[in-house]
Amino acid sequence: MRIGFIGLGRMGANMVRRLLRDGHEIVAYNRTAEKTTEIATEGAEASYSIAELVSKLERPRAVWIMVPAGDATEAQIEDLLEVLEPGDTIIDGGNTNFHDDVRRQKSLAAKGLGYVDAGTSGGIWGLQVGYALMVGGEEQFVKPLEPVFHSLAPEGGYLHVGGPGAGHYVKMVHNGIEYGLMQAYAEGFEIMHASDYALDLGAISEMWMHGSVVRSWLLELMVGAFQSQGQDLPHLRGWVADSGEGRWTVQEAIDHDVPAPVITLSLLTRFRSRQDDSYGAKVLAALRNEFGGHAVKSE
Repeated sequence: MRIGFIGLGRMGANMVRRLLRDGHEIVAYNRTAEKTTEIATEGAEASYSIAELVSKLERPRAVWIMVPAGDATEAQIEDLLEVLEPGDTIIDGGNTNFHDDVRRQKSLAAKGLGYVDAGTSGGIWGLQVGYALMVGGEEQFVKPLEPVFHSLAPEGGYLHVGGPGAGHYVKMVHNGIEYGLMQAYAEGFEIMHASDYALDLGAISEMWMHGSVVRSWLLELMVGAFQSQGQDLPHLRGWVADSGEGRWTVQEAIDHDVPAPVITLSLLTRFRSRQDDSYGAKVLAALRNEFGGHAVKSE
């Protein structure tokens, strides 16, 4: 299949490589021209503007956008609207809020354009093992793209989950679950790290990968981190970002009266990790000192 691809970052470039490896023809564009030139040496057809990219595709065209969610994606869609024609399709593979998908689909449908939201999981390992694809959109626009989806995904790793926005909705909840899983591992390993026993956390995490009920790909990655960085992780600071999906998952739980304490607390723990010193903890210390004369530590 011949498809346009916008965005050649860490995930985008590897997705293009996986598609090229499976025989697809890719017309590639990146805001930074050097990345476009680089991927062209690997078999993609280079384009150095949105208009050039679209001109190199046959109708009905399909263009995959793989840039950060929000303003960057909106800007690329606006540029595409100037040159695409009725019958063409835009695929958003970023971590977009599903509410934006619903809005965009209605707007693009009024112009005769298709819109497909592809929740994409796999990170930097996707080139090797494939990308899990949770795809939303109308069947008439999703079906013709399935050769691309099947090339990107491992066997069983692609599913058309529902209408417009459903792909990113499922990916949002997927990432919320990921928050909770990661937090459970973090707490468990911290308990063992603080233990009076001289525990080899790398060996334990490796052993858990064989028959344990807590084995997982995340645990496999933890094995690699301990092996490369040591179990004290001396070169890392405990500062953890969030890219939005955890917040949206918690908000969706609130909107539907669904109790989600694990995901919610894992999100709040990420917020705490960004504070050099918590003002709330200072208030707790002051109160304990006031009512009970408990010891406090001064800066």
